[in-house]
Amino acid sequence: MQVILGVLYHFIGGFASGSFYIPFKRVKGWSWESYWIVGGMFSWIIVPPLAAWLTIPGFWEMIFAADSSVLGYTYFYGILWGIGGLTYGLGVRYLGVALGSSIILGLCMVFGSLIPSVYYDFFPAEGKDTFSMMVGSTWGLTVLAGLLLCVIGIIVCGKAGTMKERELQVAAKDPHAGEEVKTEYKFALGMFVAIVSGVLSACFNFGIEAGKPLADAANNAWKAANPAEVDNFLFLNNITYVVLLWGGFTTNFIWCMVLNARNKTFGDYTNKKTPLKRNYLFSALAGTTWFLQFFFYGMGESRLGNGPSSWILHMAFIILVANMWGLILKEWSGVSKKTLATIITGIIIIIASVLLVGYGNGLK
Repeated sequence: MQVILGVLYHFIGGFASGSFYIPFKRVKGWSWESYWIVGGMFSWIIVPPLAAWLTIPGFWEMIFAADSSVLGYTYFYGILWGIGGLTYGLGVRYLGVALGSSIILGLCMVFGSLIPSVYYDFFPAEGKDTFSMMVGSTWGLTVLAGLLLCVIGIIVCGKAGTMKERELQVAAKDPHAGEEVKTEYKFALGMFVAIVSGVLSACFNFGIEAGKPLADAANNAWKAANPAEVDNFLFLNNITYVVLLWGGFTTNFIWCMVLNARNKTFGDYTNKKTPLKRNYLFSALAGTTWFLQFFFYGMGESRLGNGPSSWILHMAFIILVANMWGLILKEWSGVSKKTLATIITGIIIIIASVLLVGYGNGLK
């Protein structure tokens, strides 16, 4: 039952992550930076403390009692990860939900698995796997093979992206193409921000580790109040998210304000010519949905008891859901059968790589 619950929680979290950008598409008359930061207010400032307040009594006292270095490092890694989150949004904007999520999440898996292990080779920590351990074990080599397969899948998806771009350019020159070809699709720019997002996504793992004393405090308080319980607290990471996501908000707020000033779009927030209530509502829905991925991810991990496998399962569901939305939104309509077959092949390879990495962690 615990495993079933863990898988269910990860599916809900993956569905939230793969779906959060959909409400943004209902925002009308606002620039990207305006609806992104409004959604971010809910993702990083409003909903995380609310979730902690609902699940962890006295969480503010625990944060104020924590060592300043714990708060500082957690916040710092949140800033770096915030850049990854910012570029994730841009990657989806320029590559589409299906292609953008597949490439970015594939890169997240590769860098998120390799960077921490290389880091712990130079700065060993108890209970942490190093890259040397991986290359010297069957489970580690299996994980690395899965990551290599993921890179191949990313290359195939990238090939499909270039094919789509060429076909869109040809269609745009056709005077009979109509409005269907109007798009923000920009493959080269999208790939650049996707790579940045993938590299910096590893900083979220570092932030969780840096904030572990906060989670331990929440876990200890819960166990003291529930001495008969043997499992860890279901919501222990909710307190860490509060501090970590402050850093994410800082990065995104600065950049969006820069864009508001550069593009002269500060008026979006009060522009009565746009459906203001609707725009705020859908931005809030997108931001809240985004946070739910981590809310349910923490619940799933607490039930499965395996961090790496939980992360892989989480991303597998995100890739599946994101591509489901890509089909529903007809992001690949109008392309040739060859291009469609190429993107489907790339997605299948990435999902296979996710399963192989999960199997390697299972061997461990």
